[in-house]
Amino acid sequence: MDTARWRDVVRRDLFGRRPDPRDRAYRTVIRLVLVAFRLLGFRFDVRGSEHVPAAGGAVVCSNHVSYLDFTFLGLAALPRQRLVRFMAKESVFRHGVSGPLMRAMHHIPVDRRAGAAAFDLAVRALKDGEVVGVFPEATISSSFQVKDLKAGAARMAISAGVPVLPAAVWGGQRVFTKHHPLELRRGVAVTVVLGEPIHPEPGEEPRQLLQRIRTAMEALVDSAQRTYPQQPAGPEDRWWQPVHLGGTAPTLEEAARLDSGDVRGTRPRTSPLGRVRALVRRPPTR
Repeated sequence: MDTARWRDVVRRDLFGRRPDPRDRAYRTVIRLVLVAFRLLGFRFDVRGSEHVPAAGGAVVCSNHVSYLDFTFLGLAALPRQRLVRFMAKESVFRHGVSGPLMRAMHHIPVDRRAGAAAFDLAVRALKDGEVVGVFPEATISSSFQVKDLKAGAARMAISAGVPVLPAAVWGGQRVFTKHHPLELRRGVAVTVVLGEPIHPEPGEEPRQLLQRIRTAMEALVDSAQRTYPQQPAGPEDRWWQPVHLGGTAPTLEEAARLDSGDVRGTRPRTSPLGRVRALVRRPPTR
């Protein structure tokens, strides 16, 4: 296990010898995130970074348990000096603070009512040699288990002719996930696992490729959960573990009802940034 190091924040070669000047904003954000990781003392177990291609396109396909997952997956690509372009809801791009940052980092907006444009942008990025990050569950899983996957990631990989990197993230839900308040606790362990590339076979249908992706993701998530080095502090702290591991998280069926509004984009809710604001403004308890 390891934490982010101060020397990583200032390393001149963190992004290679000649980083693209168009990614200056992205690189600055990553260094700031590393500072936050160091201050919070997150303990990282990152495996499989060697599977990220040194050059060329690839789709990183991960489970989704927290609002911080994209930062952890991006961290896993850093040893290969790759920047991941994540597909994210269009509403994030419309926000006054996050929007300019998302655009500056060349992430890909997704309008769930008209997904063809996002699909075309992602395929173009993959053909241009970018690594594109996708959460095919479409929203955070309240059960902390792998839900049904959308076929877009498989379709993108087939259309662009690039491999899929199955991935698993675990631990971030203890800090910041939906239906639970933000908890800036120190020393939380975070596990990130990238699996071996899955290459689309000639003539393979998206659903067939998607099933292979799902099988790999489930195995990686199970490995991340069972090797996670920290345990709940007591019965009231079991909420972040899935039912099959003795936790009190919702079952898959219960989570499907909870998450349905998120997938359709119809359930009104406060944005993650709004939740942070509310926490800061909350009067202290006496």
